[in-house]
Amino acid sequence: MKFAHALFSVCLMLLVSTLVSAEALKIGLNYPQTGRYKDQGLQQRLGAFLAVDEINEAGGVMGRPLELVIRNTRGEPARGAKNTAELIDREGVEMMFGGVSSAVAIASGKAARDRNTLYFGTLTYSNATTGSEGHEYMFREPYNAWMTAKALSQYLKRNHAGQEYFYITADYTWGWSVEESVRKFSDTEDTAQHQGVKTPFPRALITDFREALEQAEASGAKVLMMVLFGDDMVRALNVAYEMGLTEKMQVVVPNLTLGMARQVGPTIMEGIVGGSPWVWNAPYELNYPRGKTFVEAFSKRYEMRPSTAAASAYSIVYQYKDAVERAGTTDSRALIKALEGHRYTFLKDEQYWRAFDHQNVQTVYVVKIKPRNTIIQDEYSADYFSIIDSMKGDEAAQTREEWETRRREAGKPLTL
Repeated sequence: MKFAHALFSVCLMLLVSTLVSAEALKIGLNYPQTGRYKDQGLQQRLGAFLAVDEINEAGGVMGRPLELVIRNTRGEPARGAKNTAELIDREGVEMMFGGVSSAVAIASGKAARDRNTLYFGTLTYSNATTGSEGHEYMFREPYNAWMTAKALSQYLKRNHAGQEYFYITADYTWGWSVEESVRKFSDTEDTAQHQGVKTPFPRALITDFREALEQAEASGAKVLMMVLFGDDMVRALNVAYEMGLTEKMQVVVPNLTLGMARQVGPTIMEGIVGGSPWVWNAPYELNYPRGKTFVEAFSKRYEMRPSTAAASAYSIVYQYKDAVERAGTTDSRALIKALEGHRYTFLKDEQYWRAFDHQNVQTVYVVKIKPRNTIIQDEYSADYFSIIDSMKGDEAAQTREEWETRRREAGKPLTL
C-alpha cells in the first residue's frame, strides 16, 4: 500500500510539473463587466472559469494548461471588436468566445475571422449571427431567435389562439430578429391588429418603457410580448407590475434567463412565459447526468444556481477542448472541420454543430415562472422555471433552404 501511495504521489507530481512547464493554451473571453447586460456577462465568466479549472485539474488540453484571458466589452460592438483584436494580436489567444449583445458578438466574430481565429457566440440570439452575418469562423452555442420563436409559438397558438398581441422591442439586431420571428410563427404579422413599439437601445429610459407599456394597455391586447433583455427587461417588467399589466395580460419574455428572473424577483415574475436553451433544473427533471454534475459543481463553488449563459460558456470551453483533442491541433482550419457536423451529449440531450451555418442545433424549452413559495424552497431560492413545452432542435431550426433565402436577400454567398 505504501508503494502504491508513493507511486500515485510521484505520478501526480509529474502531471503537475508537466502542466506548469508546458506552454499555456490561451483562450479569450469577451463579455460585459459593466452595462445593462453585466449579470449575463458575469455568469459567462463564472462558467468559463469553472470549466478551465476542471480541465486543468484533469491534465489540460493535450498536456497544455488552459489560461483564460478576459476583457470588458461594456456592451459596445466597437469595443468588442477592439478587445478581440488585442487578445489575438497581443495576448496570443487561440480561441475567442463571449458576447451578450448580438451586435457585439457579430462585430467581435468578424475581428476574429480577420485573424483566422475561431469565435464561439456564447449568448447571441439574433438570427444574423449565424445567418446573414455568419462566416466560417463563427460558431453559435445557444439557440437563435428563429428557434425560440418557433417553439414559443407552438405553445402560444395552443393556449392563446385568436388573442391580440402587443410587442415592445429593443431597437437593434436581436430585437428585430426576435419580433420578426415570433410574428411569423405566431401568425401575428398584421401590425395593425397586433401592434408594437420599439424602445431605444442601448440607452432606453424608464420613461421610454412606461410610454410603451401605456400604449400596450390602451391596445387591449391580451398577450404582451416583451422583446427586451438584461436590465432593460428588469426595469420594464417592474413598471408593468406597478401598472397592473401582469394581471391583465399574459407577459411573454422570449429569452428568459435566471439572472433576469432573480433581479426582478419571484413575486413579479410569477406566471411569465419565455424560451430558453437550458435551465438548471432540466438535468434533474429529464435525467441528464453530466448536467447535474455541472449544476452541483457550480452551485457549490459560487453558492448560486447557474444560468443559461454560464452553461453556454462552460460548454464552449469543453467543446473547444474536445475539438482540439480530436483534431490533434489548435489550427483553426482543422478545428472547423472537426466541429462541423459533430454530435455530442453534454449538459442536456444530443446537440450538434450544423455544418452549413455553424448553428448549434438543440432542444428548445418553453418555460413558465413558478409560484413564489416554490421558488424559495430551493436551497438558493432559484427554482424559477417550470418546463411547460419543448421542441427538438431539427424541428425548431431553419432549414438549409430557409437559411439560403436569408443569405440571398442579404447579398451573401450561399456557403460560409
